Amino acid sequence: MMEPKPRITFVTGGARSGKSAYAVELGKRSGGPVVYLATAEPIDDEMRARIARHQAERPAEWQTIEEPLELARRVEDEVEPGATVIVDCMTVWLGNVLEQHDQKEPTLDAANVYALGEVERLGRLAVDRQLSLIAISNEVGGGIVPADALTRGYRDLLGEVNQRLAAMADTVVLLVSGIPVDLRSISMKREGNR
Repeated sequence: MMEPKPRITFVTGGARSGKSAYAVELGKRSGGPVVYLATAEPIDDEMRARIARHQAERPAEWQTIEEPLELARRVEDEVEPGATVIVDCMTVWLGNVLEQHDQKEPTLDAANVYALGEVERLGRLAVDRQLSLIAISNEVGGGIVPADALTRGYRDLLGEVNQRLAAMADTVVLLVSGIPVDLRSISMKREGNR
């Protein structure tokens, strides 16, 4: 009997840990249409180089949607049921959300409500549309406590976004130096040993 495809896979880890390459491999193995939802904007030479590197790593036949803010709306409007959707990445997306809310209304509360609502919508769309959603995000909470309130707010909100994605996900993978560690199966084994 064939195992069902996971509806939501959450891929996390540090910077340059291999998250995007791992997600691309999952997409290649999906056997169906793949949509790459890119959240980065080419704001400077360094970001343009990163975007070009990511573009070169994925198959040309994949559909790419460039969207810095409205992830759920773009998935709802442009992705066919049953597709695999790779969101790369939630870390950059949340920075975009904070930037947009800072320009409109300098409060983390509005960004928090928007961001967590968008994550919930993505999760519902994955289930309702029978999508395989692969969400990539950085794990940023292991370092020093940031000196300013906005950066602390960003770190805390990204931690909340990551927890929500992990809670919804069938599969949770931590990339460490390019090596995937299946956190969900480790957690289940640990629970079974109690």
